[in-house]
Amino acid sequence: MTDESVRADGVRVLITGGTSGLGRAMAAALLDAGASVVLTGREDGRAAAAAQELDDGSGRAIGVGMDVRDEDDVHRGVDRAQEILGGIDVLINNAGLGMRTVNPHFLSHPRPFWTVTPDGFRDLVATNLTGYFLVAREVVPRMLEAGGGRVVNVSMNHETMVRKGFVPYGPARAGAEALSRIMAADLAGSGVTVNVLLPGGATATGMIPEDFPPDLRATLLDPTVMGPPIRWLCSPDAAGVHDQRIVATEFEQPVRRSQETQ
Repeated sequence: MTDESVRADGVRVLITGGTSGLGRAMAAALLDAGASVVLTGREDGRAAAAAQELDDGSGRAIGVGMDVRDEDDVHRGVDRAQEILGGIDVLINNAGLGMRTVNPHFLSHPRPFWTVTPDGFRDLVATNLTGYFLVAREVVPRMLEAGGGRVVNVSMNHETMVRKGFVPYGPARAGAEALSRIMAADLAGSGVTVNVLLPGGATATGMIPEDFPPDLRATLLDPTVMGPPIRWLCSPDAAGVHDQRIVATEFEQPVRRSQETQ
């Protein structure tokens, strides 16, 4: 079965951090599959611009400003998304900050954890971990009331979570993955599914430092690697798939076997 044959017609999707990188690539794939997508970013203007660029004239891409770190803003943003879409079938938790925010040269010159500023640590964790919690906390009760839904939390390789110099990015993503497993346990049998999706390697996004060597940059994954698995996860073919860890680089067809060994 080809990627293009996997459809998500009429599926209503909220993607956090959808203005660039993995989020934008997933939004594009889902729009191509027939879904309606609200994508968020911290700035209203940037979110609206990204949606306009992605939209093919169908009006199925809408940008909403939402700061996932702020409980009140999350409530407002989710309300707006639900109003626009008429309901939320799928939440894709993707918004995140990269290591560049605490160390612009984190790949070539990793810094030990004790040199990370407390403010830098808090801000990244607030986005990459607490943000997943706040948005899911707002969306999932609405899904339960509606009788079902799907949550997809974007993660990264286990090796990167414990990589030298990766505080606080590694611990935040590790926490988000643990949160996902607990969410899945809490929601078992409820009609709301929770799965984890990760690229399977470093991707060519704005999180990569500007001084990253050109020869290594050429080896980075394209963000579009997330397209096939996210289309499937939002399609009827993935109904009932729950508590799985799906690696995009290993995803070859819409079956449940495309997951990383725990």
